[in-house]
Order: sequence, then C-alpha cells, then structure tokens
Amino acid sequence: MSGRASDPPDAGWRDATRALPSGHPVWPGDAPFALRPTARIPDGSSVNLSSLSGSVHLGTHLDAPWHVREDGAPVESVPLEAMIGDAVLVDVAAGRGAIGPDELPAGPWPPRVLFRTGQPDRWAAFPTEIRPIAPDTVARLADGGVRLIGTDAPSVDPLDDATLRAHHACFGAGVAIVEGLALERLSAGPYELICLPLALVGTDAAPARAVVRPRDADRRRT
Repeated sequence: MSGRASDPPDAGWRDATRALPSGHPVWPGDAPFALRPTARIPDGSSVNLSSLSGSVHLGTHLDAPWHVREDGAPVESVPLEAMIGDAVLVDVAAGRGAIGPDELPAGPWPPRVLFRTGQPDRWAAFPTEIRPIAPDTVARLADGGVRLIGTDAPSVDPLDDATLRAHHACFGAGVAIVEGLALERLSAGPYELICLPLALVGTDAAPARAVVRPRDADRRRT
C-alpha cells in the first residue's frame, strides 16, 4: 500500500498531495503530527470522532510571508488566484545542488511552476538531502510572471541555511510558495493546478490539498 489517497477518477484530476498518516515526518524540532481517536462506535459511542495536532508546515503546505518576516502577511492573505490555474511541472530530479536558472525550460512560463526534485511521495523519515531553489532562479521566474513556485521538497531553501534566501526572494517578488508536493508519479509538462490551503487565520503556513490535471496546450493560460 502506498499510504496516499487514490487519484480522483473524474476529468483526469491527479492527486499531488502527500497522504498524512499519524506520525508523518515533520521538520526536526517542529511539533509532531498525530491523529488520535476521541470516540469510537465499537466503544459505545454513536459516532466515530478524531482529533489532530501538529505543525502547520505539514506535508503539502503553503508558506506565508509571515513565516520569514515579522512584518509579513499571514497565510489567509495569500491570494487564492495564485494557487488556481495553469502550471508546468519541471523535472529536475537528475540534477544536484540548488536548482539554477539554466535548468528552467524555455519560456514563456505559466503563472505556476512546480519542481519535481526526486523526493518520494511518502517519507519514511524527514529528508536529509534536498534540491533547494537558487534565489537567481526565483528572480528569473518572477521576472517572467510566475506567481507560485511549488516543490516536492520540504523547503525551497537548503535544510541548514538560516538565511532563507529563496523564501525571501519569493515573498519579495510576490511569489507564493508550496512545499512538500507529491509529484513522484507525475510526468513533466503542462497542467492545471488547484492548491487550496486550510482557511487558518493568523498563521505562518497551512496544510493544503493540491490536485493537477494535464492541460490542453491550446487553452489560454490563466
């Protein structure tokens, strides 16, 4: 069993979201994720009930500017328009180190660019090696009209880099960040993306559900 939800059968939509079993790995030192039963029918309750707890940077999630800037906007301020519409999935799994501008496909790009860096759709443990995104790559994409950058990695920055230059480059250019996508089973190419975060208020991130479907190359980009 893969542990992830089945792909939606209708209209070619495919899940790009990490499944969230209890104990899903989180950033070292962050609040662990747990699903707990609070009521069960076999125990005499009229309903089954569960509770959840853990980091808002869980699995597939949207970062907010407030994550890295004390004066930044919280997650509810990120415009939904940035997370719905045409996208392209770029396969950079064969590379090493930070994703550079030379690894980008020829433009123009749709407003949303997703990077498949080679992370599996399910983590047995939190990754210790990732492909971050170079700030120069962020700048090139932003100059080309990109409004959202997504990655299957848990961060757009190196795991040991507290300067968070890629985060700052994204937010400084008005580019939204989605991390922890599940892209292992998806081919590179054009897609439609719907990525909707939980409607949390006043937080630095929110878990999100992301789905994609192959895009008709002749359809107008939005």
